Amino acid sequence: MPKNNKLYKGTLQNIILKLLSQEVKMYGYQMTQRAKELTKGELEMTEGALYPILHKLEGDGIIFSEIQNFNGRDRKYYLLTDKGKKQQKIHEKEMKSYLLNLNTIFNF
Repeated sequence: MPKNNKLYKGTLQNIILKLLSQEVKMYGYQMTQRAKELTKGELEMTEGALYPILHKLEGDGIIFSEIQNFNGRDRKYYLLTDKGKKQQKIHEKEMKSYLLNLNTIFNF
């Protein structure tokens, strides 16, 4: 079946929040690779899609970033704030309800 990243577009923020809730901190490339791994290559999150969402989430106080040096290179890690942890739980409940409804519609 061909990949259709357009279907994921509206859910990327929720995917990012979920990934961050599972790890202490992640950097952008790590998020793209984890999403790809979890979906067995179905979701290829591009930097062009990822970073605007990360910047918006940071501006909204949902995540924060910190720079750490790794093997002589600076790497920007993202972490959920307390507000972000609460938001993630709310978004996850909403998403599970949405998926349940889609499953009901497509499997009746």
